[in-house]
Amino acid sequence: MAKAIVHSPKEIKALRRVGQLAADTLALVEGLLKPGMTTADINAIVHEHTLENDARPAPLNYKGFPASVCTSVNEVVCHGIPSDRVLEDGDIVNVDVTSVLPARGGFHGDTSKTLYVGEPSPLARHVVEVARTCLEIGLRQVRPGGHLGDIGAAIQQYAEAKGCSVVRAYTGHGIGRTFHGPPTVSHTGIRGTGLRLKKGMTFTIEPMINLGHWEIDHLDDGWTVVTRDGSLSAQFEHTIVVTRDGVEILTLPSSWEGPRRITYDPSWTP
Repeated sequence: MAKAIVHSPKEIKALRRVGQLAADTLALVEGLLKPGMTTADINAIVHEHTLENDARPAPLNYKGFPASVCTSVNEVVCHGIPSDRVLEDGDIVNVDVTSVLPARGGFHGDTSKTLYVGEPSPLARHVVEVARTCLEIGLRQVRPGGHLGDIGAAIQQYAEAKGCSVVRAYTGHGIGRTFHGPPTVSHTGIRGTGLRLKKGMTFTIEPMINLGHWEIDHLDDGWTVVTRDGSLSAQFEHTIVVTRDGVEILTLPSSWEGPRRITYDPSWTP
């Protein structure tokens, strides 16, 4: 089994730069999103903004994926392909942006948000806000000497207490010069189990939370993942680096005015 990479301060600086670019791209989409747009419109925004910043969109042609961003609407869990689908008032859409800066060593920044299109229903708001909080809870489990299982256990406990479920088939992942590498970051688990974390490790935390059951199906296009029971699904994702006392979030936009580092706090609740 491949080992998780511990990155140097210079490499983390490059990851910080590309992470901010990915976050700025996502923030641009969020500011423009409205009913009547298509998911292809989102793809065009992401593609153009990425190229304008001397980067490239990592999803494009990755293992054959045909677009520059994943757009996952309503019951789509992940890997939705942009199309002429028109977004309607009340929809939710996860926009998953990954940027690569070739001039900065080819490092990747990977981030996503589930966004409201117009006014969400109470059920849509519930699953989105549970997913948002699951990411926040997961971030606070990270510290040197901790375990990956701590992250999954905390996320699973919160999601299930709120009447939702956690997708098992897709996980977070190591990231750096490669898009997807070790470690595998499950969003379910048992505390005190799994890989022991070290300062300088970089990976994503990206819980996919379903309003119904956690089982999923794949559509015939070979990419799109949907909830088996047709229920709504939401996801939030950050690329992070393990610090001496917690975590630094590498995928925050340049406009962010809050803290970029979070201290380990396993008892934190919203």
